[in-house]
Amino acid sequence: MTDIVKSRYATKDFDSSKTIPEALFKQIKDLLRYSPSSVNSQPWHFVIADSPETRKRISAGTQGAFIFNEPKVMNASHVILFCAKTDIDDAYMQRLLDVEDKDGRFAEPAFKEGVSNGRSMFVNLHRYELKDAQHWMEKQVYLNMGTVLLGAGALGIDAVPIEGVDTKALNEEFGLIEKGYTALALVALGYRNPADFNAGLPKSRLPEEEIFTLLS
Repeated sequence: MTDIVKSRYATKDFDSSKTIPEALFKQIKDLLRYSPSSVNSQPWHFVIADSPETRKRISAGTQGAFIFNEPKVMNASHVILFCAKTDIDDAYMQRLLDVEDKDGRFAEPAFKEGVSNGRSMFVNLHRYELKDAQHWMEKQVYLNMGTVLLGAGALGIDAVPIEGVDTKALNEEFGLIEKGYTALALVALGYRNPADFNAGLPKSRLPEEEIFTLLS
């Protein structure tokens, strides 16, 4: 795993002639679906583009000040738009509970009640006390993004996270607000162009003694 962390990098130039095989991308979709989230809240949605026509739609978010990111979108094999829910209401929490029940998570009714009460406690903390539910949900989506980036590296797929996008334009392009979501960021995936300048640069990270506090 350490080798993957040290070898993966933010791909700046994709080889547009190479495509991720369908079976391999299915594993990326599994990473998206099975990523961890606080209290199994799963407050996300993903818009996936895997053709020149659909990537063109995603590129609506890479115009104007973000035009420098358009080649990454257009030359990648697949691009994923990561979206967060805009509300986590009681109906959605009941939906989560029903799916968990169907999937066999609860051996006894008391277990189901316990999960429901525990999840409600945390969600309501963010909804009513901290009043940061939107930010909290977005943090869960970023956990998912990290899972996908590391998983892509393990699968031999190059990737780059792209926060430099016009989220308003993407919300409008895909009608996300009306569907209860908001755009956050993109991840472009594919295979690097051999000429990508960033591929050969050494990793640069702060030293261990600066970022770790070892308790004794």
